[in-house]
Amino acid sequence: QTLISFKMNKIKFSSLDSTVLNMLYRFGEERNLRFALPLGYQLRYPLPFNAHRVKGYRGPRAMEFHIMGNHMRFNKPEVEKVMPADTFYFSIIRDPVALAESSFAYYKEVAPAFRKAKGLGDFVDDPNKYYDPRLCNNHYARNLLWFDFGMDNNANFSVELAQYGEAMIRQTFRLILVSQYFDESMILLRHALCWPLDAVVSFSLNARQQKSGTGRSQGKMLPNLSLTDRQREKLRQWNALDWYLYKTFNRTFWEDIDKFGRAQMEQEVALLRMRREILGRVCLKDGGKPVEAYRIRDKNIRPFQSGVVKILGYELQMIRPEIQYKDLLDSKQFPRAVQPQLGQQGQGLLAAGGAFVRHDSSRTGEKMMMGEAEMERERDWDGSRIMKSNQTLKGVREKERLR
Repeated sequence: QTLISFKMNKIKFSSLDSTVLNMLYRFGEERNLRFALPLGYQLRYPLPFNAHRVKGYRGPRAMEFHIMGNHMRFNKPEVEKVMPADTFYFSIIRDPVALAESSFAYYKEVAPAFRKAKGLGDFVDDPNKYYDPRLCNNHYARNLLWFDFGMDNNANFSVELAQYGEAMIRQTFRLILVSQYFDESMILLRHALCWPLDAVVSFSLNARQQKSGTGRSQGKMLPNLSLTDRQREKLRQWNALDWYLYKTFNRTFWEDIDKFGRAQMEQEVALLRMRREILGRVCLKDGGKPVEAYRIRDKNIRPFQSGVVKILGYELQMIRPEIQYKDLLDSKQFPRAVQPQLGQQGQGLLAAGGAFVRHDSSRTGEKMMMGEAEMERERDWDGSRIMKSNQTLKGVREKERLR
């Protein structure tokens, strides 16, 4: 599940899909924007977000942040201490059945409710047998979307409560996307933010290896994720608050696409996939297919492995998983701090006496020299001008002119 807030020149997100997070990292790094980074790797998730967990935070409006990322549990009053009042929020939601499968695969050894179950189907058949709301990390086992939006995931379902949660989300989030329709979501996102197409071209990160539940990894049985149709329905009932949110915002998602235009959407999705294929041939090895971490020769870009399930990555020269990317941004934003070695990918940005030096970026038409922005009009992948002002850079440019 993904939470992103975005000011006309600011972005913030919590518990974000790794692929989208790296996309935001890339966009912000290329434009020398300031990130609200955690003191560690997460903003004290699963505790509600607290502004003081942001590195460099010194109080409301004491420092300007453009992008806020990394896993968090949404807490609007605290987020508003870090991000400006005119922040634009958007979120990516996921089908609760698919989300439960992913959670069980990744967190079986972490969540007590999952650890005791032989398989996901076994858990679904009698969840109360395994689930104790008082135990740490059991939030992964019930209404995880509702939880990450900052609400009580153990509340009993009622239409009134579900509608209240829906209203709270609508009051804050201006765009709700659907993970199942990722490419369509990225097209809506790029038009909402007035970004060029290449800004939303991405390769799936932190994908898990797809094997049967009878396999083994490092001597341990892989999680059994098999479900019958009846168990899938029971899973939706167990996650009734999440299921309500998914049905509601899946409907509004397609309403947004109808407003955008189905024919136009099909055309832009085709362009997005074409660009991904072209860039995959240039940047990735093994035909652009994700591989097991041990096959990636550069240990600095191997994806972090958590639990039994193997997390796949890419054998390539020009991309990083989210943890390593966060370290890179941290070292650039706080150059005096001692940071771990991240490999040889410099991406054309050097720290010099606390100022950042960037080489010209021909893809975006933007130039950054010694921390001062020398902006040209944004251009799309085919060289055409983006007609509307790029919302993420709008405020930054205005401030540069005032200086």
